Amino acid sequence: MKVITIKEPWATLIKEGYKEYEFRTWKTKYRGDILIHAGKGIDKKAMERFKHLNLNYSCGKIIAKATITDCIYVDEEFSKKMMKKDPLVYKNLVNFNGYGFKLENVMPIDPIEINGKLSLWDYDYKKN
Repeated sequence: MKVITIKEPWATLIKEGYKEYEFRTWKTKYRGDILIHAGKGIDKKAMERFKHLNLNYSCGKIIAKATITDCIYVDEEFSKKMMKKDPLVYKNLVNFNGYGFKLENVMPIDPIEINGKLSLWDYDYKKN
C-alpha cells in the first residue's frame, strides 16, 4: 500500500479529521488508499498553534488510513476557500505554489512504528 510521511502536527490533524488536504509542491496521479505516516519531523510553530486541541501526537509511526481522491492545483481561489473553511489549519496556503491531495475516508489505525521516506512509498500493510 502507498504511504505518505507527514510532519506532526499535520499527520494527526488529518487522522483526527481537522485537515482534509495534504499539500506538496509536486502533483500525483495516484488515486486510492494510502497510509498516513507521522514522521519524526515536527513543525514546532504549528504544534503551538494547535495546543488547545489537546491531541496525542505520534512520531515515526503509521497512524491512519485514507483515500486520495483528487490532486488539486492550489490557486488563489482554492486558498481563499480553504482559509474560510479553517484559517488555523490552512493559513500556510497563502502564497503556496503546489498541489493539494484530497484525503477522504480517513480512519485511525493501530500505530505501526517505522521510518518514513520521501514522496509516496510502499508498505506491505496486509501483513500486519
